[in-house]
Amino acid sequence: MWSQDPSTAIADVFADIAATRMAGLPICNPALVVEAIGFRLAETGHWVGALVTPWAINLLCLPGHADWPAALAGSHYDWSFPSGVYEFIVADEDRLGRYHLCSLFSPAGEFVSHEQARLTALAAITALFNDPLAVPAAPVDAAPASRRAFLGLRG
Repeated sequence: MWSQDPSTAIADVFADIAATRMAGLPICNPALVVEAIGFRLAETGHWVGALVTPWAINLLCLPGHADWPAALAGSHYDWSFPSGVYEFIVADEDRLGRYHLCSLFSPAGEFVSHEQARLTALAAITALFNDPLAVPAAPVDAAPASRRAFLGLRG
């Protein structure tokens, strides 16, 4: 359970993995480094963010309180966000404990720079928390649209 932002711990654990278990593997993109991006508490009270590694870009969920789903490593769990419901894989890492991940890019070979991967991960987190069906609010000082304008006709 993480009472504070787990970004630093996540980055440390996956940097160690990059330097050991993943070192030299052909699926690793040498332009990318490990970075935890955009972690925040979701409405569920659990931490959600993105993780860029040389081999993948994933969304991660980590427990923010004791009400964490009991699921075995390797199983699947559906998380609901404003943009929809997404399937995550349950994983376990000694220094992080149980967490859930949703693969966005694996492998991450198409990224030519870390900044490109970072911006992609940030865009994914932003989109995750946006309701695609929400109607944008009209500016307060906007004049009401005429029926002709609403239909795309000239005034």
